[in-house]
Amino acid sequence: REEYIYKVTRGAFKKGDLKINALETENLKMERLRCAVNEFDNFQKLMHKNNLYDFDDMINWVIKVFEENKNVLANYQEKFQYILVDEFQDTSGTQNKIVELLISYWQSPNIFVVGDDDQSIFRFQGANVENMGTFAEGYVDLLKVVLTNNYRSTQPILNISKTLIGNNKERLIKKLPGLSKELISSRIELKDVLQEPVIREYQTLKDEMVHITLQVQQLLQQGVEPNRIAVIYKENKYGEELIKYFRLKKLPVFSKRSINILENAFAKKIIQILRYAAAEHEIPYAGDELLFEILHFDFYNIPPIEVAKLTVEVNQKKYSELFSLRRLLVERSNQAPSSLFDQGLNEELKKISAILEKLIADVSNVTLQRLFENSINEAGVLQYIMQSNDKIVLMQILTALFDFIKEETARAPLLSVQGLMEILDLMDKESIALPLVQISGSDNGVNLLTAHGAKGLEFEHVFFAGANAHFWEKKKVNNKGFLFPDTMFSSLPVCNPEEELRRLFYVALTRAEQYLNISYFVYRADGKEVEPSMFIHEILQAHPIPIEKIVLPQEEVMEFEMLHFITQKPEIEKAEEAFISRLLEKFSMNVSALNNYLNCPLEFYFKTLIRIPSGKSESLEFGSAMHFAVQRLFEKMQGSEKQEFNKTDLVADFKWYMVRHRENFTKEGFERRLEYGEEILNNYYGQYANTWNKIIAVERNIQVVYNDIPIKGKIDKLEFYGKEVNVVDYKTGDATSKWTKEKLYRPNDKLPNGGDYWRQAVFYKILVDRYENKQWKAVSTTFDFIEPDKDKKYHTQKIIIEPQDIETVTQQITEVWNNIQNRDFYTGCGKEDCRWCKFVKENKLAVSLHEMEEEESPL
Repeated sequence: REEYIYKVTRGAFKKGDLKINALETENLKMERLRCAVNEFDNFQKLMHKNNLYDFDDMINWVIKVFEENKNVLANYQEKFQYILVDEFQDTSGTQNKIVELLISYWQSPNIFVVGDDDQSIFRFQGANVENMGTFAEGYVDLLKVVLTNNYRSTQPILNISKTLIGNNKERLIKKLPGLSKELISSRIELKDVLQEPVIREYQTLKDEMVHITLQVQQLLQQGVEPNRIAVIYKENKYGEELIKYFRLKKLPVFSKRSINILENAFAKKIIQILRYAAAEHEIPYAGDELLFEILHFDFYNIPPIEVAKLTVEVNQKKYSELFSLRRLLVERSNQAPSSLFDQGLNEELKKISAILEKLIADVSNVTLQRLFENSINEAGVLQYIMQSNDKIVLMQILTALFDFIKEETARAPLLSVQGLMEILDLMDKESIALPLVQISGSDNGVNLLTAHGAKGLEFEHVFFAGANAHFWEKKKVNNKGFLFPDTMFSSLPVCNPEEELRRLFYVALTRAEQYLNISYFVYRADGKEVEPSMFIHEILQAHPIPIEKIVLPQEEVMEFEMLHFITQKPEIEKAEEAFISRLLEKFSMNVSALNNYLNCPLEFYFKTLIRIPSGKSESLEFGSAMHFAVQRLFEKMQGSEKQEFNKTDLVADFKWYMVRHRENFTKEGFERRLEYGEEILNNYYGQYANTWNKIIAVERNIQVVYNDIPIKGKIDKLEFYGKEVNVVDYKTGDATSKWTKEKLYRPNDKLPNGGDYWRQAVFYKILVDRYENKQWKAVSTTFDFIEPDKDKKYHTQKIIIEPQDIETVTQQITEVWNNIQNRDFYTGCGKEDCRWCKFVKENKLAVSLHEMEEEESPL
């Protein structure tokens, strides 16, 4: 097929050559589809075993009964002799099949269907607009009635709407002779209204939202009823941001949207408390990282400096004995004051320690529902809700989460908290939401709606916002799930995503009765240009509507600046100088500290300086076992007379390490990872054993002074080629993932500081070149991925280090070192996806917020 053949000569590929990568990708899709199909029967058995069914099952069961039991079908045919189907354009193939079966007895059935093919916008739910065409062609004596009198909108609005939808080919009027859809404005009071729709261009998204807010405010001041105004947009995310603008101006608003409870910050805190109790019950003292965050939750108002001091104390004790944050909390809570001036442990810390100890004990003594109730009532959650300004919303979320737990325990009465965490983790992995329809405001407010949510409604004033290509036709769609190959069937339903979007745009336009305002913006927040939707261009080609270019006075925009909380850099309270000085006294720069600081100064503060205590997770401990096995493989090779590798020892050392650290795994996790590790190590050995360099040094700790800065690092392996050295660093994880690839990048527009692995490679060269007067010269670093990718292929990534790389990283080391010495690590990066900035904001730890500059120069 043409899409798998090069049409022109390009590089090493000639015209007519096969696109091997494209074919392999398609074959992989088909293999996964085949696996999914083979599992379908097992899936149905599991559903049946657990007394579960879905919406499709309900429809398919009816079809199956009708087709297999003619008496049942005849009974319903006699019972329902007159059938009306509304919104026919939104019926799916299976829904339509039920209708066909019900009317199949009669040659001319009594059926009346109503629908508008131009408003078929629910294909993602299985709706198929072709049902209307198939139905119309199936009956010779069918009476077709086209309603052309429109009692909602003015003629100018209908005219541009007609122009837009006229570009679609999937329309009944283009398939059935004699049909016409020349819509005429027929509402008497609107017949003479000739107000043209308005198209506005703004500089930025922020400007668009500010101006819409001010326009709505003006309409309300003029006496327009709030519920006669609507703002329509493509996705809920736009409305979530816009509602902040409306609230700042105290405008009445009504918004109904579905949220994923599992992504809500409040719900995640409750789940984390349960997760901590489960982790500590399964493996004692393994949940310190979770505990560190819990102690900062705004439920408890514990001074962050108190948590920081405890954390440092734990890290100091770990050098001499097995210790944990939980253990220290319990000890200090029960410790008598050592003197008259000893104030002892912070009272709030004592309280939370006692609460969490009780919850951990409850895990094996009470039901899951009772454990959830205890965590709400005793862990300060309910008190927090009742004192919050958002108590209604928080209570809705809490109730929905509890309802979910009750449903799960109804299906599995013995479900444990560990089992619940596995369910939630699986839902997160597979992007399965726990939905909650969240209603904001009253239905007398200004309506904020998605285009899908606006269907069937009408408003005097409509602001159709965010009409940009990247929200509409150029929006990247993440196509999860499975599609049958197009060669399986002799004919397929027409599915044109562009036409589906045009219908959705048409629906948004036709919600307006008198006043329609369409708007878009031209620059993103990062200054990059964006374009209006192609649908605006289609309208303008036939209707010379002047574009209003809106430039807002700076004072109007400034009033809304405080809303941009997410783009501000949070600053936490400064710790006592004596405390920080002790931590920095013996500090040496290593590549992890450098990476942490460049990612976010707060990440450096929490992970490097304070050093959040953490029990090793299963994935980290598994990675350590793999690393240990490979390290021992090379050490034993060096110690053997013949300098030979031994695959048996490789696997045996891996198993020894796993057993030695058995306490960090659940029973199922240990068995699964033991089997998986043995498999991939055997394959890893088979792939590389004959190519490994035997002139090596293994596990070198190097500490040097560079430009008056102490730096250090632990290197997995050094391969020697004369005086030239290739550094080898072992990695687990998928080498082909986007996340991993970005870590290998040199500095670019997207990553001005470069990727973490690239920086690690250069940092190691700086270390090796200055190591004990060895006169070694590191020329490259190889990242050796011991774990294969999803296609079971092994990868190595080699970085050749250039002089400009050394210059860049040297500058980064120097600037970061100086910033650390100047205590410039209390203010975060402000990036939207930064875990530590979110952590500080969500728990109200910020003492101030700093505006981000438009272009912050990279280090």
